Amino acid sequence: MILALVAPHTAGDPMGSQKWLNCRLVDIRQTLAQRGHRVSQPVISRILRAHDYRLRANLKCATGTSHPERDQQFASIRSQRAAHQAQGYPVISVDTKKKELVGNFKNAGQIWCQTPEEVDAHDFPQDALGRAVPYGMYDLSANCGTMYIGCSADTPTFAVDNLAHWCRTELRERYPQATHLLIEADSGGSNGARSRVWKHQLQRQVADGLGLTVTVCHYPTGASKWNPIEHRLFSEISKTWAGCPLRSFALIAHSIATTTTQTGLAVRAHLVTTIYATGVRVTTAEMATLNIESHTTCPQWNDTIRPRPKPPSEGVREVISL
Repeated sequence: MILALVAPHTAGDPMGSQKWLNCRLVDIRQTLAQRGHRVSQPVISRILRAHDYRLRANLKCATGTSHPERDQQFASIRSQRAAHQAQGYPVISVDTKKKELVGNFKNAGQIWCQTPEEVDAHDFPQDALGRAVPYGMYDLSANCGTMYIGCSADTPTFAVDNLAHWCRTELRERYPQATHLLIEADSGGSNGARSRVWKHQLQRQVADGLGLTVTVCHYPTGASKWNPIEHRLFSEISKTWAGCPLRSFALIAHSIATTTTQTGLAVRAHLVTTIYATGVRVTTAEMATLNIESHTTCPQWNDTIRPRPKPPSEGVREVISL
């Protein structure tokens, strides 16, 4: 009798007559009593457990239909990574970490202390100093991370500005002779595979501006967890500031810069105060001027951008006064 009462509804009857999916034992006992069955709550509990009924949360396991070229793209990324590292070229993983409200707000996690930190009861955006946009780069060969904490929008220009700064500083420090760079990125966001602004800025700032041949390999949609920066840098930063209210941008930068691991991870942090405009567009005519080549393997996710030839400088006329 009890098992019939608590049986889950069928897929074809989502709002059916069964109402016992998430009720208390006391509710079951009272309803059974109304029907002439006097059963105590412990007995009800034992019967349910004997038939493997538990209060269970949803289990995330259905991944949906995988892209037919998913495995092929993972193989392509491994191949590109091995080829670049064999030549001594830098390979970096990039992404934007979760944006954080800056202020006296609760931060998930626990810390060792005698009294708990007192924070605001509500996380209202209007009470915040701003919203931190942490854009990161992880150097796979050197096990070094760099985070740029912005206070504006997470735009492609913001991402490439940070990348160009990294290339001018850390890339030249570790790879002074490098002429190629491999970037592993997600398919969406400010460094998305379909973003024209991302590609245009890479051409202008990194390929043309710094003379680097840039290869970008994007992970398939839904596969961002395999992007190395997620589990080698972002997860460690989350552990560092767990339970610590992020009350200022300086505190965020300090927490990031002090993040280390037993495997020798080193992290640098930079505050970015530039305000970036949203809604920037790149025309089809501008895209046609880029020196960009899509790969034959998964061209929707893989591109190589090479420096464009510089226009010849005009000859200097010599003027002779008579």
